[in-house]
Amino acid sequence: MTAKAPLGARIILRDKLDWEALTEEQVIAARGKVNRLRASRAVRVITGLPDRRARIEEQTIDLPGRRLRLRVHRPKDARPGLPLILSLHGGGFIVGTPAQNDWLNSHLAAHCPAVVVSVEYRLAPEHPLPEPLDDGYDTLVRLVDDPFGWGIDPAAVAVLGESSGGTLAALVALRAREDGPPLHAQVLAYPSTDWTDSMADYPSVAANAGNPGLSVSEWRTARRLSVPPTLDPRSVSPVKFEDLAGLPPTLVITGALDPGDDHGRRYVERLRAAGTDARVARFPRAIHGFLSMPGLIPDARPARREVLAFLRRHLHPAVDSARTQER
Repeated sequence: MTAKAPLGARIILRDKLDWEALTEEQVIAARGKVNRLRASRAVRVITGLPDRRARIEEQTIDLPGRRLRLRVHRPKDARPGLPLILSLHGGGFIVGTPAQNDWLNSHLAAHCPAVVVSVEYRLAPEHPLPEPLDDGYDTLVRLVDDPFGWGIDPAAVAVLGESSGGTLAALVALRAREDGPPLHAQVLAYPSTDWTDSMADYPSVAANAGNPGLSVSEWRTARRLSVPPTLDPRSVSPVKFEDLAGLPPTLVITGALDPGDDHGRRYVERLRAAGTDARVARFPRAIHGFLSMPGLIPDARPARREVLAFLRRHLHPAVDSARTQER
């Protein structure tokens, strides 16, 4: 391990579960406890308070064969025709809830400004891949097909995801490249881009395996439960796609203390080689999941500023150009 995470993170985020020893039923039970905690007011000392200039609404959307819950963030003074940011939370496809991203999503809604829609996609083991991907993509299509109903501009759309949600955001962008709708930006926070047998064969995994935020045990369990034997893991591993041309401008956020650091950086290398405008913002004292932990990891704030500036630039290009000329 090359460096240690901040002390508070090491104390509070110590993983006491042996995920690989859990049965599917035990994983489901653990998920319930984890998600209730992540959505609670008490844990906001870690996950951050929502921006008061945004309002948060719970809504549902009916898709073929299922109904999904959405957590919608809008500016309190929202006008019609704002950009849409589709947000996908992390949790290894086995845990996670949209509420864990309120600090980031409400800030983006208020200051981009935009309508930020976070999808409560279905989770493994009950719903393995590609079902979470279908939930994300189908929600995107439904929102863009009804722009007036959602108060969005279908010509200014981005996807945002953290961890496994970063996987989904990248896969949604790849599917949208082929089938629409057009995307104007993607933000991937410490994405897991390789779900094949080589997922742990990156230097950052060995270097940071002892840091909090993501245990290798949890990562392996996520793969076992979310990637069924009948599914080619390369089909859900963005870094393994042969053709990465034609994707929208991409910002990848990584932490130097994250086992998955190299997943994001390697994906950016491949995107740039394919001609995509892509870059990495790497934070030296950041662990996996740090954008959901501003109360523990100071790097969350400059990372949020990077995300906001990037999305403003690509979702409000005329405004951003005017600001640049004024300076």
